[in-house]
Amino acid sequence: MSTAARPTPSTSVRQTAQSGLYAEVQLFYARQVHHLDAVRAEEFAATFAEDALFAHSPDEPAVRGRADIAREVRAYNERRFRTDPVQRRHWFTMLDVREQDDGSVHTEYYALIGTTRPGEPRPVIAPSCLVRDVLVREDGELRTLKREVTQDQEIAG
Repeated sequence: MSTAARPTPSTSVRQTAQSGLYAEVQLFYARQVHHLDAVRAEEFAATFAEDALFAHSPDEPAVRGRADIAREVRAYNERRFRTDPVQRRHWFTMLDVREQDDGSVHTEYYALIGTTRPGEPRPVIAPSCLVRDVLVREDGELRTLKREVTQDQEIAG
């Protein structure tokens, strides 16, 4: 995953907040992550553009397109948690939203993933990640066109 600098924003942070875009993006992510945490793979994939790129783990190759995103979400959960009954929760924090001249929206945020197992009193919080997305509109709705997730141990390592 790339740690390169982001493009220079075309819209100020104040303009983004005043336009309501920031709240719209937060609501979009809230809905998206609920699908992910419930392993509703098709619904999660439907929040991506038809030809989206999804690079979510250093151990897995990036996939392209809704069908492959849904398939990867199901397969990842099957590989990692088939015999480990867990509840995973993704927290997206420190969200930066930048609208671009072409109408796309570049976001950058931190993601913490909590995993809770039956009988254990505390969740495990790991990994900690930096996520960079490009959002676009399809039929007036936000969709993720590109997601690159970099786990913090990749950056620190």
